[in-house]
Amino acid sequence: MGAYKEIRKIWKQPKKNLGDLWKQRLIQWRRENSVTKIDYPTRLDRARGLGYKAKKGYFIVRVKLLRGGRMRPKFKSGRTPKKMRRKKVVKKSYQWIAEERANRKHPNCEVLDSYYVAKDGRYYWYEIILLDKEIVKLYPKMGWVGDARGRVYRGLTSAAKKSRGLTGKGFGYEKIRPSLRANKRLGK
Repeated sequence: MGAYKEIRKIWKQPKKNLGDLWKQRLIQWRRENSVTKIDYPTRLDRARGLGYKAKKGYFIVRVKLLRGGRMRPKFKSGRTPKKMRRKKVVKKSYQWIAEERANRKHPNCEVLDSYYVAKDGRYYWYEIILLDKEIVKLYPKMGWVGDARGRVYRGLTSAAKKSRGLTGKGFGYEKIRPSLRANKRLGK
């Protein structure tokens, strides 16, 4: 079996396969900042599959997100309208939000892709692959990076496309393109 296949097998059940190392990692990650730049990917197989290369201009950021439903602040006083509710319907996945936070922290970079790393009772952790525009656009077949402008904010990463429902086509997807709002506005 190849090395990447072995890594993939371990990551199917990390708690069971990694044991004490897994616990130590989570304890360490809880103490870190919300957005932490790391030297090398935790899941090498997944990072390589999504386009990561160990070259200058490519780097990885681990993002920590609070779990649980997104809530508005508690109402202080007065009556609240019937329509008003505390739970926010964000219509975005946690992964997409993690990508946006990473890009906000590194504005001169572009998000290539991201993948899930871990979760506990309180947090989710995702690793985001970022590209330094000035360096990476000089590599062959990577010229598109120089023209890219905020892919993650426009919903063009794979996590964002999945969240927007753009992973399929044909029957059942008629009203999704170009977007639900645009489709409603055009009155199709």
